[in-house]
Amino acid sequence: KIFKPLYDEVGLERQVAPMRDFHGFENQIEAVLEARPAAFSFVFGVPKPFILAECSRRGITTIGAVTTLAEAEAMDSAGVDVILTTGFEAAGHRPSFLGSAELSLMGTLTLTRLVAAKIKRRPVIAAGGIVDRAGIQAALDLGAAGAQLGTAFLACEESGTTNEHRDALFGEGGQHTVLTRTYSGRLARGIPNRLIEALTPHADQLPPFPIETWFTSPLRKAAAAQGRTDFLALY
Repeated sequence: KIFKPLYDEVGLERQVAPMRDFHGFENQIEAVLEARPAAFSFVFGVPKPFILAECSRRGITTIGAVTTLAEAEAMDSAGVDVILTTGFEAAGHRPSFLGSAELSLMGTLTLTRLVAAKIKRRPVIAAGGIVDRAGIQAALDLGAAGAQLGTAFLACEESGTTNEHRDALFGEGGQHTVLTRTYSGRLARGIPNRLIEALTPHADQLPPFPIETWFTSPLRKAAAAQGRTDFLALY
């Protein structure tokens, strides 16, 4: 009943939940190992030892995302090759895994400096709020071996974003972002819109990640087809 008024507004019928809507993690890992990319980056935790060992055997560099020093130390202990420090400024999902995302909000530059100083044997990549040369240089000055940019490339047509999403990034709304669980059930940074406004009061009733995505996905598709941004996930 939480979603019905929103579905009605965009002309959607009541959705029937599928028996299975997501690819199993094991199947995804098999595909990665078979493809043998140069690098395999991951979020939401440390892969099992056999996965890291198989990546090493196949010459695949592993890159693990962290939001705290403790998470970086866990990646280091597990033998992950590169550590990606993602500060609270970062867009998209928060990849916290040792504590709640709400309690793991450290700035990109502070986190990068702490991790680079503590874990010297592994390269550190900084991510979060970096969009230009000055931001990259700041990360390098604090000990990072590189920087990762995300939102800066959402403006490219190749990113798969809609015209409306790209317009929102450059509009006034792009200057006012929030952290929300309404997109997928997991804390993520996005541009405020009616989807967030309508679902935030029901936050304690929303399904967990990634089930919440199943409910919001039809809304996003319908909104995109109608050229609307009020129900898009504006990461």
